[in-house]
Amino acid sequence: MMKADARTPTRLRHAASWLISLASAHSHRLVTEGFAAAGARGYHYRLLAALDEYGPSSQAALGRHTGIDRSDVVAALNELAAKNLIDRSPDPSDRRRNIITLTPDGTRHLDDLQKVVDRVQDDLLAPLTPAERDQLTALLARVTDHHAKSRP
Repeated sequence: MMKADARTPTRLRHAASWLISLASAHSHRLVTEGFAAAGARGYHYRLLAALDEYGPSSQAALGRHTGIDRSDVVAALNELAAKNLIDRSPDPSDRRRNIITLTPDGTRHLDDLQKVVDRVQDDLLAPLTPAERDQLTALLARVTDHHAKSRP
């Protein structure tokens, strides 16, 4: 695992890409551990959050909203359905397509997972003031939005 310390070359400590990679690795570990303790995975949170925000959706739309590959969407939805966190029903306008709906249990689980995400943010951004956290988040959103627009 990458790690920065006092011996890390100055060139790396001044390279945003290197620092973002380090922060990402630490963030990923915290999120993975937090979700595992809550009996979930990152895909679960992403799918439940999309259903909460956009309402009932097709599996394809969920994949687009979350950036999850179609086969992974199906597998994660199977896991969520087994826990009664979502309902699947045929789309009345196209019987070949399923519409996914968040259940009340799914909403409660999403609330629990949001608490995990909030704790991770607090841990990851502990050395920053609230204003610095907001600024960092806004800057990272700007960078990721820019690169998302430039992809084909």
